[in-house]
Amino acid sequence: MSPTRLSTVVLDAQDAHELAGFYLRLLGYVVRAEEPDWVLIGPPDGGTGLSFQTEPEYVPPVWPTRRPGEQQMMLHLDIEVDDLEGEVGRAVGLGAKLHDHQPQDDVRVLLDPAGHPFCLWRPTQPVG
Repeated sequence: MSPTRLSTVVLDAQDAHELAGFYLRLLGYVVRAEEPDWVLIGPPDGGTGLSFQTEPEYVPPVWPTRRPGEQQMMLHLDIEVDDLEGEVGRAVGLGAKLHDHQPQDDVRVLLDPAGHPFCLWRPTQPVG
């Protein structure tokens, strides 16, 4: 086993618990740990999780980048789905917003309730 392992990716938000709730419903994850300003969620059967941290000065990312030197996206989540349009509808029903910019036919860019971009995508060719 490697001496180092990626355990989680942390997303900042105005309200960590609210954003964690969105991803719990979207991904079917479970809460693994929580504190007043931090939540860790992950797959029920183990694996890398997602964490959320309350940041009072949080400013939503901007994508695509508008002007160099201004706020931009630092990362985004890619979530593979079997039914792209069905899952887009479900995500929007949970509180996501479909982004105006859609660069690919097999990917849909959405914004979570805190404004983080994430992609739902379906493979068009076998992966691997």
